[in-house]
Amino acid sequence: MATIADVAKRAGLSRATVSRVLNNHPNVTEDKKRLVREAMEALNYVPNTTAQRLRNQKTDTIAILVPVLTNPFFAYLLEAMDMVATQNHLQLLICQTRYSKQKELDFLELLRTKQVDGLILTSYENEWKKIEPYAELGPMVLCNEYERQTKVPVVRMDQVEASYIGTRHLIEQGHERIACTNGDKSNLGKDRQAGYRRALEEYDLPIHQEWVFSNVYDIEDGKRTLRTIMNMKDRPTAVFTGSDQVAAGMIMAAKALGKKVPDDIAIIGFDDQPIARVVEPALTTIRQPIEEMGKTAMDVMIDAIAHKNQDSHLEILLPFDLVIRDSTMSKLKSISK
Repeated sequence: MATIADVAKRAGLSRATVSRVLNNHPNVTEDKKRLVREAMEALNYVPNTTAQRLRNQKTDTIAILVPVLTNPFFAYLLEAMDMVATQNHLQLLICQTRYSKQKELDFLELLRTKQVDGLILTSYENEWKKIEPYAELGPMVLCNEYERQTKVPVVRMDQVEASYIGTRHLIEQGHERIACTNGDKSNLGKDRQAGYRRALEEYDLPIHQEWVFSNVYDIEDGKRTLRTIMNMKDRPTAVFTGSDQVAAGMIMAAKALGKKVPDDIAIIGFDDQPIARVVEPALTTIRQPIEEMGKTAMDVMIDAIAHKNQDSHLEILLPFDLVIRDSTMSKLKSISK
């Protein structure tokens, strides 16, 4: 841990000058103040008196890092978290990263500066080895997104099993040529693709790499991907997608091309957002326990703050449902598995 002597040495100033800067003494030049600030930042130095004050400070605020607020999944997740936070007289600080690694690191600094009591990550962009040290500075919880080798509590669902069940449903409807879409190369994305591949391998069906689409996130991405599929000479007859937004975009694009869902191409979504019930045809999808996930993550965070520690082995797996609708079956029978 850096000392005032270390700061003085790095700044090229005396300890007395550094002390005057820290105590806001009026007779210090701006140039010397700048040198001290730069040295403190480089050494991650916090004055003892300030550190003591910050350690005892409680903000009653929890930071929530989300990639985008326009995705309804994260909006519903935040709403569930806020319900629990409000009941416990806490407020949320919503931090939208827009998939930026630097913005994510900037928001993580909130733990170092004690501007929040804890931080919940719903996704992350940086390598975990860059993020995990921040967990030593205050309570951190992973919700939805996850890391296998971590000391941070995790609240999630089994993405491999859910994706396997969704892909198997398409196979059971007679499809042997199945594509899939993913967002990024996170553990969540990798596990969804693993479930998809597991189902195909179990039924001895071919896996075509050109039928696996990455960086597909929203309605417009879904439209673009569907058009790409329809232009293929050797094209799939069904698609397992990573989100209802993507699936809805595919249905829209199929209609624009004069194609019928599911007769020309079957489509399954993920999440069971309201859009899954209002698109035509209604969307078969994997229902994530979004509300339970958000509430549980906030409960875990509140407990971590109260006990000033975290269970490094805590992993909470939540259940999911396969909700079958018209986009994979021509004749719908209301089924929830």
